[in-house]
Amino acid sequence: MNRLELTGLTTRPAQVWGGVRLVPLVREAPVEGLRLHREVYDGLGAGIVELDHRTQYISYIPHGLVADWSGGGEGPEVPGAGGQSAAYGTQLGGTRDVPHTARLPRLAHHRLAKRRPGNRLRFLPLHLALEGYLALHFGGPSTAWEEWSRGALRGGLSPRAEDTYLGWSVRGLGDALRVFEIHPDQCGVMVYVSDALAAAFVVPHPEDYRLLHASLVEDLYGELVHQYGLYGAPVPEFGARIRDGEHIRTLADLRAAARGQERAWAQAHDGLFARELLDSSYGFDRVYRMGSFTLWRFLPPFVRDGSGQHIGETITDHKGQVAYLKTFRLSDAQIRRGYLLHTLAGADWELSRAAGALGVSREELVRRIRAAGFSELLKGNVGRAPTRLPF
Repeated sequence: MNRLELTGLTTRPAQVWGGVRLVPLVREAPVEGLRLHREVYDGLGAGIVELDHRTQYISYIPHGLVADWSGGGEGPEVPGAGGQSAAYGTQLGGTRDVPHTARLPRLAHHRLAKRRPGNRLRFLPLHLALEGYLALHFGGPSTAWEEWSRGALRGGLSPRAEDTYLGWSVRGLGDALRVFEIHPDQCGVMVYVSDALAAAFVVPHPEDYRLLHASLVEDLYGELVHQYGLYGAPVPEFGARIRDGEHIRTLADLRAAARGQERAWAQAHDGLFARELLDSSYGFDRVYRMGSFTLWRFLPPFVRDGSGQHIGETITDHKGQVAYLKTFRLSDAQIRRGYLLHTLAGADWELSRAAGALGVSREELVRRIRAAGFSELLKGNVGRAPTRLPF
């Protein structure tokens, strides 16, 4: 498995709001045996994630997702269920109504993915993907070459951090999601900002999507997406154009022509708009096995070809079919850092070999390392002109 196979998902015509284009994805049939529920946390969104007994980090965590493969997923899970939080307040309604409960603050999260009683797994959406990117060659130099500092050999790339933007700050996204028409069998969406793919989101069941649709404004987006939303111009809407020469005589002819336009749009979308996501080869890292399903996170090849590249997480069944997907678009600077780290690790962190692989001089490689924000890995005198003595 090295590609994303969106088997069973069909593209529907896009809907546009300003510079935001939303492309719905519908399923022929829901994925059997898996449901996704939302777990709501403290309204402030700040949380502490304990990766292990020594490593923690603080981040924005408004909610988690609970994957349920018990086979009994008939409706939404109660927000915060299975954790150390308490609901207060009472509402009257049917058994299928979503409970609008308020929760007491819940700040600590033990691990990015944690098993819950029964066949359930709580995981933090997008945090799996971002942690995989931040941990990219986190250990630093594997060989004590003389250029690397003692801190680099002892602590590697610690600490590493990336800036992200809340979906509410991406201009037009909140309004687009609010006025978006959800299809009856919709199980996902492709989000474009200024016609650049910002995120892909897929769930196993249409009811899951209806409950999680609005959560896209609470997701994390990269700097490039925020800039496109801020400075980008409105994008053209999708419009079906039926030519006079198609000889429309009956409603059946008109319906067939309209469906032909839908198929043409789907082919154009999959072959042009979403090509950078679907045609890329990824490195997958298995996070957790859930019966016949598996939770993965993935990284792109960091090939500097000018196209957009995405990190993300996915749940697949035993056939490799995507049941859940959430992606994060990397900025050009993040792609350059990933490419640089891959090259250094491939050269066993020897600067001369890495410079040869990049086709640049050793001095230029040192400059790139410093420009990428990794100057603390190098000794202070590496790449600097030697001091001339006065004799």
